Amino acid sequence: MTPRLPSLFISHGSPLTALQPGQLGVRLAALAAALPRPRAIVVASAHWLQQGPMVAATAQPETIHDFSGFPPELYRLRYPAPGAPQLAADIAARLSAAGLEPRLDPQRGLDHGAWVPLRLLYPQADIPVLQVSVQPALGPAHQLALGRALAPLRQDGVLLVGSGSITHNLHDWRNYDQACEAPYVRPFTGWIEQKLQADDVPALLDYRRQAPFAEQAHPTDEHLLPLHFAMGAAGTERLGAQRIDAGIDMGFLAMDIYRFDGGR
Repeated sequence: MTPRLPSLFISHGSPLTALQPGQLGVRLAALAAALPRPRAIVVASAHWLQQGPMVAATAQPETIHDFSGFPPELYRLRYPAPGAPQLAADIAARLSAAGLEPRLDPQRGLDHGAWVPLRLLYPQADIPVLQVSVQPALGPAHQLALGRALAPLRQDGVLLVGSGSITHNLHDWRNYDQACEAPYVRPFTGWIEQKLQADDVPALLDYRRQAPFAEQAHPTDEHLLPLHFAMGAAGTERLGAQRIDAGIDMGFLAMDIYRFDGGR
């Protein structure tokens, strides 16, 4: 019998995390060692934004360097994991059955929201990977529904991952550092943890009105929406959330990881 995997939310941080993994690298390596080996991985990344759900059906996804101004060695990194076209077709069918109207993309590679954390989780790049897109215009409830439609795949050895950031305000780049944290980070992340532990899904869907410092923590939604995907992939209102602390990078990027063991 295939062991049921959790769903995950990973704060992937700056692209430089690939070269300087820090606490995130330690936490993800430990997490990978504790999990059953997946047969495939599905990533909803904050760096693939579409108006409607897209599913990558690429046989051999390219490593996308979707950033600029970083050291040359970062652009030489590759994550040559195989794709999963058959799983992509299955996912598209599940999303269609849920009324979510997906489309397949036969060329999409892996953006840094996918390959940076996956290099730390599974550095051998020998597990098939595909991405599903995030729809920021459709809001948290839509992303939750997307995760719920795919939740049964966890029973079949598929690791469902939302990759974003628990706080993400790039206006604060260089405004803070390791010795001087942005004042909104801990109140916001503390509220998120409290609501996740309480299985308060309605509050988390309404985080922009209810959470302290929501506008400062997330001027736009796209980096938190993968959390709602991972919540949905828990399968039921009981999330079974467990926070894994990976520190605060540059004083404003909280690097929290969550695993969700609840549901089907």
